[in-house]
Amino acid sequence: MTHQTDYTFSRNLVEDLMGQGLDGVPELLRVFLNTAMQVEREKYLQAGSYERTAERQGYANGYKPKTMKTRVGEIMLAVPQVREGGFYPTALEKGMRSERALTMALAEMYVQGVSTRRVKAITEQLCGVEISSMQVSRAAKQLDDVLQEWRERPLGAIRYLYLDARYEKVREAGQIRDAAVLLATGITPEGERMVLGVSVSLSEHETHWRAFLKGLKERGLKDIQLITSDAHEGLGAARRAVFGSVPWQRCHFHLQQNAGAHVPRQRMRSEVAADIRGIFNAPDRQTAEIYLQMAIQKYAESVPKLSAWMEENLVEGLTVFDFPIEHRRFIRTTNSLERVNREIRRRTRVVGLFPNEASCLRLISAILMEISEEWQIGKKFCSSRSIDC
Repeated sequence: MTHQTDYTFSRNLVEDLMGQGLDGVPELLRVFLNTAMQVEREKYLQAGSYERTAERQGYANGYKPKTMKTRVGEIMLAVPQVREGGFYPTALEKGMRSERALTMALAEMYVQGVSTRRVKAITEQLCGVEISSMQVSRAAKQLDDVLQEWRERPLGAIRYLYLDARYEKVREAGQIRDAAVLLATGITPEGERMVLGVSVSLSEHETHWRAFLKGLKERGLKDIQLITSDAHEGLGAARRAVFGSVPWQRCHFHLQQNAGAHVPRQRMRSEVAADIRGIFNAPDRQTAEIYLQMAIQKYAESVPKLSAWMEENLVEGLTVFDFPIEHRRFIRTTNSLERVNREIRRRTRVVGLFPNEASCLRLISAILMEISEEWQIGKKFCSSRSIDC
């Protein structure tokens, strides 16, 4: 049953607000947001105002006033309440954390004297007012507390763990350096995706990876059956030190990309790529190992460096054959993390150069927290009811 209510703004109201020009924009925005929140509450309750229906999931409980600062000024909203609790309009919070983190990243660039006049103009446009260092510090502290609590939340059983690294430009002691951003996601025994952790540091690769993985373990990460990643510098030693008994699957996508560096002639690339795909798409490990030996022998004389690389590296992509066939397509690569990285890159590109590590960690944490929340309310990553092996 669909509950429909007429929320069309009255013609007189719209004409009156439009007649006020820009001065009427705050009131128009207030009416729009209040209406959107009321519609959302009715969908949550599965019933309109004063409607009697067996599908009703609760009861409205008035409104709570809330002042929201916007680029067109302060707006007093009436936030709908539900008697049983547990409801809050997404219209107010969706995207707020990452937008706030992005604004502060730009603001920090300005107040620390490392920005341009263009950045100053952007921050004033985003925030509606001129930015002071005190305002930035206060806002950063409030957001950092929320994000730190999320990054340190307890973890539990994870069947498949994915690890990846990317780099962001950070200013450190007057120099521009590459800060490593370490990411971890996982799939639960019920087939649900989770963002598990993130870390930003300029430290040496293995030290950073080891501290990151130890942090995941100390937060309760357990029951891992497979780790999938690329052969990032420092990760191998750190992984063996912290999760030494857990099998490792090297990402098929990255392996095929790496193979290209050992192919001397462009016209050979498609042939080599097809041979590698044939190995990875084999029906079982025994067949894959036969195909691998055939490829090694095929290129032993014509391209000995490629043959040696295949023998040393492609075996690291065969671990997936030890797992159920219906799981292999989503544990043989880190493609799911690549999609997360694209979203991060889309947002961090606006900043370009972060003023410090904390600013970089703040924005990326906010983005990942939103992605994690979307995953929790979306469909399961794995179609099967459980991925227990």
